[in-house]
Amino acid sequence: MPIQSSSYSQLSERFEQLDAFLLRHQPLWQPRPFTQHHLAWETDHPELARWLRGRSLEAAEAAHNHPADLPAPAPLPQLAAQAVALSHVDELPHAPHHPIDSRQSVDVPGRKWLQIQAFGSALAFTETPRHWLDWCAGKGHLGRQLTSTGNMLTCLEWDPALVAAGNLLSQRLGIDAKHLQQNVMSEEAAAWLSPTVTPVALHACGDLHVRLIDLSITQHCRQLAIAPCCYNRIQTDHYQPLSQLAARSALTLSRDDLGLPLSETVTAGARERRQRDHSMAWRLGFDLLQRELRGEDAYLPTPSLPTSWLKKSFEQYCRDLAEMKALPEPPTMDWNALERRGWQRLAEVRNLELLRGLFRRPLELWLLLDRALLLAENGYSVRLGTFCPPELTPRNLMLIAERAGRL
Repeated sequence: MPIQSSSYSQLSERFEQLDAFLLRHQPLWQPRPFTQHHLAWETDHPELARWLRGRSLEAAEAAHNHPADLPAPAPLPQLAAQAVALSHVDELPHAPHHPIDSRQSVDVPGRKWLQIQAFGSALAFTETPRHWLDWCAGKGHLGRQLTSTGNMLTCLEWDPALVAAGNLLSQRLGIDAKHLQQNVMSEEAAAWLSPTVTPVALHACGDLHVRLIDLSITQHCRQLAIAPCCYNRIQTDHYQPLSQLAARSALTLSRDDLGLPLSETVTAGARERRQRDHSMAWRLGFDLLQRELRGEDAYLPTPSLPTSWLKKSFEQYCRDLAEMKALPEPPTMDWNALERRGWQRLAEVRNLELLRGLFRRPLELWLLLDRALLLAENGYSVRLGTFCPPELTPRNLMLIAERAGRL
């Protein structure tokens, strides 16, 4: 069932279907192969586990963004079919692009500019907005693109350097915009929202876009649009449901769980991927070592390390990390063999994660529907769909909400 209507019953029906699917298969997607050497589901599905563990790192990389297409043993194909069906949403209608001053794209990375254009062309409100509010605006690129027809524009941003740069860009383009330094989590942020203000947020993280929804409701904004991102950027250890329906769910989500939708990547370059693989393989090699040093078969969290650490020898990397974590000094060993085991573990981890990958979009849509249901419970008509292809950004889901009545 596509979601492009304002029907509360349609939103709630899809939410309950996703909720049941995620709860039923929780043992398949919650455990993280990176931290666990053996996953409980492997006992129940040994053929699938052997098939995944026997594949190469290159094969895992090729299937990363399309795990549903894998010709894998059961139950992966059956789960894939359910996941695809449950997480399908329609593309939002797009209005023709209006001519925009080409100077607006200056200082905007090409991919980001295409996302901004796609977001803007998918916006369709019953009433023409009078006053745009660009939430967590950065330099205000989105707001400037939307206000090219002469509407008022306010851009709220926490980073003073971005505020100053955005103000300079607006002045240079002759756009009358207010660029204001504002902590949107503070009480003062509410003053910038009102029934005649239309807030928009393109990829505001976690608590930041939830804050916008809450304030839009309490300040009686008639319309708003958001494309959420980074659901795991929250201040609490576990997800706090927003809607009445989600509050009744038995699903409990940790911050690690909330990071699952973000594990899909389409924008990393070859150099970045090589560096990422290098770092992860060495971490996994060290993980094998630390279990021996501690005499405990359990994962030990390690901090994010500067890329300069990858310029060390693998032996020095492990010795320095062991010292940082106050572990016993590693003995003399075959460091090349341990490093090879780390790379082998990386291949296994990446392939085992393909099963988790089936649940990325269902969980993301569950989270977005929680936001949509909250708005619907507060009198908003809600539309939900994609505003651009996933190749442009995997975070391509957009929520458009309107309250009855004229601005």
